[in-house]
Amino acid sequence: MIKTVIALLPVLLLAGCATEKAPAPVGMANPASVYCGEQGGKVIIKQEADGAVGYCHLPDGQVVEEWTLYRAAHP
Repeated sequence: MIKTVIALLPVLLLAGCATEKAPAPVGMANPASVYCGEQGGKVIIKQEADGAVGYCHLPDGQVVEEWTLYRAAHP
């Protein structure tokens, strides 16, 4: 009995140290980017001083920050 416990002890210790799997990504699209595409536009991401900003290039030539466009249509 003691030999069995001693033999299983390293296995139990290693099992306790096992790493957990990373959570699966949500897979949810950016609603502002989706809305831009629904309007026939194309999102272009630009690096600015504060970070990355998405701009929606609409078919009529207008360029609008994607969240500004989204919020104007979804108050």
